[in-house]
Formats: sequence, C-alpha cells, structure tokens
Amino acid sequence: MQKLAGLVLRSLGWRYHMPPPPSRKYVLIGAPHTSNWDFPVGLLALWALGIRARWLGKKELFRPPLGWLLKLLGGIPVDRSRRNNLVDSVAEVFQREEEMAILITPEGTRGKAPYWRSGFYYMALKAGVPIALGYVDFRKKEVGIGGYLWPTGNLKQDFEVIRAFYQDKVGLKPERQGPIRIREEVEEVA
Repeated sequence: MQKLAGLVLRSLGWRYHMPPPPSRKYVLIGAPHTSNWDFPVGLLALWALGIRARWLGKKELFRPPLGWLLKLLGGIPVDRSRRNNLVDSVAEVFQREEEMAILITPEGTRGKAPYWRSGFYYMALKAGVPIALGYVDFRKKEVGIGGYLWPTGNLKQDFEVIRAFYQDKVGLKPERQGPIRIREEVEEVA
C-alpha cells in the first residue's frame, strides 16, 4: 500500500516528505484545511509515508452509508455539541498505546475560521508527546510533515513557531483560510 500510494501521489505531481519522528507517539496537525480534497491527498500521503494515523471528525460524518469506511480509515467520531473532556480522553489513549499518531485539523472546519482550536496542543502537552507539523500545500503540490514541536506549556510562545511554519502554506481554496491564531489572541484584541 505504501509504494502504491507514493506512486499515485507522484503521478499526480505531488511531492511528499517527512523527517523521522522523535517519538513513536505524536499529535499530527493537518493544515490548512479548506476543501474535501484535503482528505484524499492527506490519506495518500499518510499511506505513502507509512503513517497509520487515527483522526478526529465530527460524528455526523460517520453516518451510513460511509460511516463504517471512515472508521476503517482511522476515523474517531467526536460529538462537538457538548463538552466531553476530549483532551483527557485522547491523552489516556496515548498512555495505553505503544505507537500512535492522531491527526487533528485545528481549524475545525473547511470554512474560514476566526482562529485555530488549541485542543491539539493540550492533547500533546498532557500526553507528553510532540506535535508533528503536517501540511497539504496545493500551491506547491507538497504534502507531509515539516517538523516537530515538543510543547513547553507556554502556548503563546509555542504557537509562534507553529504560525511561522504554516504562514506560507496554501490550501486548495485559499479564500477559506482563516488567520493562524488561537482563541486567546482573538479575545485579547476584543
């Protein structure tokens, strides 16, 4: 599967890469997220890179007729309508597993979001795992992981590193890309 996925990506003109991860467990950011096409390109890249990632998606995606397939592809349904301590739940899963990558799209939507959700950061911090800076850049036709960040507990400082990395990444629909900032920054301005 790995070689086939790489062949398909290359035949479509995509380049992919990933530096070796510093840990067998990590939270993988997927950004920018502006189109349904992010999923197949990202999935091919995961397969080509040999990453067996789990990913979080709104529970509505997992309804019939395709819900079973999305779960088979690593999907974990999440009920976003209520608070359910998702950060703690994911951190507990990391403690039980010997090897795990969980993919999070911090924008939380394909539409233009006013800020990135910071749950990915707190999941990694609580689990004691690095954050992999995963991306799909449609302008350059590049996909992969650009580096890793061990969260320090200083969200604002660490987010500057994250922002600098994603600043030049372009989604399929750039008009849907929101600013690369966290809610705390939005609230400070208000």
